[in-house]
Amino acid sequence: MGILSVDLFITLDGVYQAPGGPDEDLEGGFKFGGWQAAYSDDETGEAIVAGINRMDALLLGRKTYDIFAAFWPTRGDNDPIAVTFNALPKFVVSRSLTDPSWEGTTALSDVAEVAALKDRFSDIHVIGSGDLARSLLDADLVDRMNLFLYPLIFGSGKRLFPDGTGVPAAFRVAQPPQAFPNGAISLVYERAGEPITGIDISQV
Repeated sequence: MGILSVDLFITLDGVYQAPGGPDEDLEGGFKFGGWQAAYSDDETGEAIVAGINRMDALLLGRKTYDIFAAFWPTRGDNDPIAVTFNALPKFVVSRSLTDPSWEGTTALSDVAEVAALKDRFSDIHVIGSGDLARSLLDADLVDRMNLFLYPLIFGSGKRLFPDGTGVPAAFRVAQPPQAFPNGAISLVYERAGEPITGIDISQV
């Protein structure tokens, strides 16, 4: 059975909204779009590309899918990331999208259909797609979290778990953290059952 990984660019206060461009996602009046580029460097880029090269299927929520579908098919064969994304089998979870325009895309109407993908692919990645990631975590379908943590606090914006939502889950470190020259850190966690609570730290 394959694994499902969630890849997120995220700030210290948990915001994942619009890292790639100022007009990427203005929902909620978000004013800080395009925050990732100032912290980019060769090492961070290599780590991101390495993750993309590992995946054999791409799973997206509707909003991220629309952004990707409008961008990556236009990039041409000189962009290796575009070549990979355009060639990969792609899946979008959406109740309203029935005829996806991006070649190689299959629409799924419900998160419950994602479980069957693990029997078909070895390394499925969700990129961004916070609403979908939250639903997959709630359904206990996420095996790994690949987080690129950036040294920023915005105080507003879309967060993975707004208002205390989320199903309790524990994770373990899957590989050593990697710090990059311009301040981002790569953190990789894998699912490790339920949280262990109720222990008095003074008794340990």
